[in-house]
Amino acid sequence: MKTTSNNTCPQCGAPLPSDAPSGLCPNCLMAMNLAPNTQFNEDTDPSGAKAKPPPKAPAPEEIAAFFPQLDILECLGQGGMGVVYKARQKELDRIVALKILPREIGETPGFAERFAREARALAKLNHPGIVTLYEFGHVESGEGETGTPLYFFLMEYVDGVNLRQLMHGDRISAREALAIVPQICDALQFAHDQRIVHRDIKPENILMDRRGSVKVADFGLAKIIEDTFVVPPSGGSDSGDRLKPELQTDFTEAGKVMGTPKYMSPEQINAPGEVDHRADIYALGVVFYQMLTGEMPGKPLEPPSKRVHIDVRLDEIVLRALEDDPARRYSQASVLKTQIETIASATASPNVDVLEHANARRLVKGPAIGLIVVSGFNIILGVSLLLFSGLKVGVLEFLLIAVFPLTFILLPSGFIIYTGLKMIKLEHWGAGIAAGILAVVMFPGSIVSLPIGIWALVVLNRR
Repeated sequence: MKTTSNNTCPQCGAPLPSDAPSGLCPNCLMAMNLAPNTQFNEDTDPSGAKAKPPPKAPAPEEIAAFFPQLDILECLGQGGMGVVYKARQKELDRIVALKILPREIGETPGFAERFAREARALAKLNHPGIVTLYEFGHVESGEGETGTPLYFFLMEYVDGVNLRQLMHGDRISAREALAIVPQICDALQFAHDQRIVHRDIKPENILMDRRGSVKVADFGLAKIIEDTFVVPPSGGSDSGDRLKPELQTDFTEAGKVMGTPKYMSPEQINAPGEVDHRADIYALGVVFYQMLTGEMPGKPLEPPSKRVHIDVRLDEIVLRALEDDPARRYSQASVLKTQIETIASATASPNVDVLEHANARRLVKGPAIGLIVVSGFNIILGVSLLLFSGLKVGVLEFLLIAVFPLTFILLPSGFIIYTGLKMIKLEHWGAGIAAGILAVVMFPGSIVSLPIGIWALVVLNRR
């Protein structure tokens, strides 16, 4: 297969075959084949070039013609590697995610064999922390000899958010991070024990349902290592835990750089043919660092506690996961999990519903800010009343008059402001109830504070 000059893949920068579909190399065509809610990202090109946007996604009714067993409900997202639809299996009355790969893929020589191999490997990953693959295959999108196979994955629909959405570009609390990361470790350890390396751990591929359960998605970049290790991946041997050069095949894409640059381990860039499961541990270290600090690890690498106020014992865990030398990282994801749980159990129990916790913060933030604002308004009114009264009466009369605004306006307002700040952090629930009641009965400004106080009471009583 002849390659064109001055023509590279917009995703990974590799030389493009002359017959490459959609301007993408065969390696990248599988890059996002299991992300249930893929969004196109222009920043994935290591060379800095912007990838061209994908074509318009087919309408649900157009796709429905090829899948009579499904009700196609809506389009969830589109990326360079396909389109994801929310659907319902009619027979089982089950909501699923249907991922359609680009039509041009069916015309690529050898893709059918690659697709079947990848899908069979993914079917081994039957774990509660991994998005389940229900079915895979292809349908003919045309008639007769001119028909093009339309390849698809039918998989578990995760009703929730991904980690990127949860962080909203900022860090999350250490308690939430300590609840999320061990669940990721469980999923990765299971995959590693099946001799499958994810190779693209990042916030977009970490999903959380409405119960706070974590599910890892998109094993499309996985390096399938069937019976090619001298020891199992979880053994962590530096010399034997490698894919031998003589065992590398076209299917393993030896020598090809696969992953998202910001989360890739050094060996993924410098020696992609020698990547093993410890690349996933490095990527998880990057994600963990980002969760704790809200920032990506820099050069030189600073401990997370230097950026934010967290338990300094987390520094050792994160920095070890981010070691450039794979031999110096954790040998197993399960060991990383144990280290995190040791710290979590010594501080506070991480067994919280992470998504519920995040939702609670968003719900409480509005009424908390409202309480702070109306109390500030009442303080201004109270001070103005005191100053106005002091201009017309003597000192004794002024002190007697001051008792009312001081007792019924300034002190309660100060308490409400303090409590509102604590509410934003989900602290002092009882004080929040008291602040809501005070806001309802407070005078002056009761007309303004009345609806805010009721709002706060309604939200807090959902506890």
